Amino acid sequence: MTEQKSGAQISKKAFIQAIVIIFVLMMVAGVLTKLIPAGVYTRIEIDGRESITPASFQFTAQPDYPVWRWFVAPIEVLFTPDGLTKVIPIIVFILLVGTAFGIMDRGGIPNAVVSRIVKKLGGKKYTLLLIITFFFMALGGFFGIFEEVIPLVPLIIALAYYLGWDSLTGLGMSVLATNVGFSTAVFNPFTIGIAHQLSGLPLYSGAAPRVVFFFIVYAILAIFLSQYARKIDRKPEASPVFEEDKKEKAKYKNFEIDDSLETNPRMRRGAIFLGVFFGLILLVLVALPLVPFLRDIALPLTGLLFVIGGIGAGLMSGEGKKAWGAAWDGFLGIAPAIPLLMMAASVKHIIASGGILDTILHWASTAFSGTSPFASAMMIYGLTLVLELFITSGSAKAFLLIPIIMPLADLVGVNRQIAVSAYTFGDGFSNMAYPTNAALLITLSLTVIPYPKWLRWVLGLWVWIILATIIFLALAVALNYGPF
Repeated sequence: MTEQKSGAQISKKAFIQAIVIIFVLMMVAGVLTKLIPAGVYTRIEIDGRESITPASFQFTAQPDYPVWRWFVAPIEVLFTPDGLTKVIPIIVFILLVGTAFGIMDRGGIPNAVVSRIVKKLGGKKYTLLLIITFFFMALGGFFGIFEEVIPLVPLIIALAYYLGWDSLTGLGMSVLATNVGFSTAVFNPFTIGIAHQLSGLPLYSGAAPRVVFFFIVYAILAIFLSQYARKIDRKPEASPVFEEDKKEKAKYKNFEIDDSLETNPRMRRGAIFLGVFFGLILLVLVALPLVPFLRDIALPLTGLLFVIGGIGAGLMSGEGKKAWGAAWDGFLGIAPAIPLLMMAASVKHIIASGGILDTILHWASTAFSGTSPFASAMMIYGLTLVLELFITSGSAKAFLLIPIIMPLADLVGVNRQIAVSAYTFGDGFSNMAYPTNAALLITLSLTVIPYPKWLRWVLGLWVWIILATIIFLALAVALNYGPF
């Protein structure tokens, strides 16, 4: 019988499904470069960041962008500014996380920590679900944290397994909750903060309605996760990933509540060492809004802290030379995510190289004329949702969209606070649904969940979230939310 490999292992089926989906998106982007005329806006520098002059659009000659370059775009994108500042750091991040988790997994650290949590909690597992969900959602909503929580995901999935749930529940109360909080953008510096600055609005103004909306969305998410978890409690076979989870759950089949952290000095030292570095990661996350220079290095820094903590904890737990084999397993297990990330990043690269990105923005902006304030708010929402498929960075989209949509919002009678809210909703809530989003690809790579099954599951939540955002925007227009 072969030994169970340590760490996250991407299944061949899930890998092939993701490759096919993203490849189709690449080809669609390429075809659009042949169908849509090229155009360009004049760009200017504002505080060192590139922005657009709204009235400067003009059509240009179609660039020479041959079909064969669609296929090499995943390589080309690595040598672009986005590749050097975003794609490569994310690749390094996931390799660090995968390697460290392999060692932690072999050393039994996740099992020991989960055992301690369950022992302390007693039988109040649904209370724990609500507390963990709120904690992660608050990280996103109040601090603008999203990708940086990924190192914590394996522990939450291990906890979900032990409590009788599945990997979908684990992702739901961790990274999905973070994304939902990020999207409500109560004080999110990367979306609401940048959008307010570009719009000329007082920074973080209009916060009270966003706080109310945060708790409404938390209630929706809590009900969604609690109902699903209870269904899995009653009938584990009802899980869409029941078969996929079997192999992962095998790691925990002999798991028992014990006192290993108290009785095994090595395990205790390893857990304490890991806890110190988890504390440092949380300290970095909390400091992000207050220490600007951390924003550019937060992802690699949290990855580095996680790998030091994970490797150190694994070695201290007594694995010795076996730890390096576990590290290699973890590295190989996560490595297939690299081509997926490169392909996802190439979708934006293709439409930008084909010269059609600005044309799409121009056509969308002309559709605003003559519409009602509510219709215009919905169009801003829809436009951001569409662009999110190609441009996943919230701050990058803000510098691209806000200079265009704000003058248009003024013309049709949508105040700027409402326009910013529509933008932030469109930017955030789709992050955990679109296959071009790096955070989604990384988190699915840490699990056995195929993308199609994840999408079907999360759409059950997304329907209610979209309905809530539409109602919020309708009330905002009716009450003239802002008013600025």
